[in-house]
Amino acid sequence: MSQFHNEAAQLQTVLEELQLNANFKPGNLIVIGCSSSEIAGYRIGSATNIEVAMAILPVILEWAQQSGLLIAVQCCEHLNRCLIVEQACEKQYGLEEVNVIPYLKGGGALAAAAMELFAAPVVVESLQHQAHGGVDIGNTFIGMHLRRVAVCVRPSIKNIGAAQISCVKTRPLLIGGSRAKHHEI
Repeated sequence: MSQFHNEAAQLQTVLEELQLNANFKPGNLIVIGCSSSEIAGYRIGSATNIEVAMAILPVILEWAQQSGLLIAVQCCEHLNRCLIVEQACEKQYGLEEVNVIPYLKGGGALAAAAMELFAAPVVVESLQHQAHGGVDIGNTFIGMHLRRVAVCVRPSIKNIGAAQISCVKTRPLLIGGSRAKHHEI
């Protein structure tokens, strides 16, 4: 059993609450940013920890599979926050593959774990603002990948290990004036 079992359990609760609140649909694209250093109680980027990543990524992947969601794992700033996705996701969302191999010290622990655990991983530069939601563990700044209107989702758990956690869903733009009617969101 991993020493980061509690963190994995915390994340499972957060993901379940996010799905209940956001009501993501099968095929939706969810971005995950994670600082393993922050989870372990260190400053972001200072103590990258593959054990943390290997404890939490299976939780994310199981949640995604059960919900029919597609996952994009964000790399660190040293790789310009590019993302690892499954090859099928790249094709479905019309993303462009880039040539880089994320590893522990150049991409981050969760990116390195994604390269190992994804069935057919590819690295893309951007999601082209197509992500329907996301989870940011340790202030990794996933906002650049989201659709235009982001709405904060507040989970009951505020930290995974020592890292702050933020969750987000997106919604379509509300357009029109005072006479416009909108679907309930």
